[in-house]
Amino acid sequence: MSNYPDQHLKTILQRTKTVAVVGVSLNPVRPSFYVARYLTLKGFDVIPVNPGHAGKDLFGQTVRGSLSDITEPVDMVDIFRRSEAVPPIVDEALDVFPSLSTIWMQIGVEHAEAEAKAEARGVDVVMNRCPKIEYQRLFGELRMGGFSTGIISSKL
Repeated sequence: MSNYPDQHLKTILQRTKTVAVVGVSLNPVRPSFYVARYLTLKGFDVIPVNPGHAGKDLFGQTVRGSLSDITEPVDMVDIFRRSEAVPPIVDEALDVFPSLSTIWMQIGVEHAEAEAKAEARGVDVVMNRCPKIEYQRLFGELRMGGFSTGIISSKL
């Protein structure tokens, strides 16, 4: 599914407390870095996951090498990897997080078989979307021309 009702996305973001960000970069110009930072600033507990940076610190959290290295419960897994890398990530997430609510695949990332597998386990799946952009859009934080999207008038 690529057309998600706003209320569905809003519900996912409101119920989510802990997000594992797979493929996060420590480079501040990379989208995965600023999305993880944004989510942290919005009060989400963000657990960074990247085997190339395991053991390093990011936003007060230790970067984990894999989802299996996370001992705390995770509500959402946000995937910053190519589409072909998605199936083993989803398999691992389903294996290690029994109370997982959401698999979120970033813009440009989609995998129908992984989606079907997760949904068969009762996990919501969002593909080809960014939680930062959706949060900003749904909670009135996007700005256009200096105005909040909630303030723009049709008279302008």
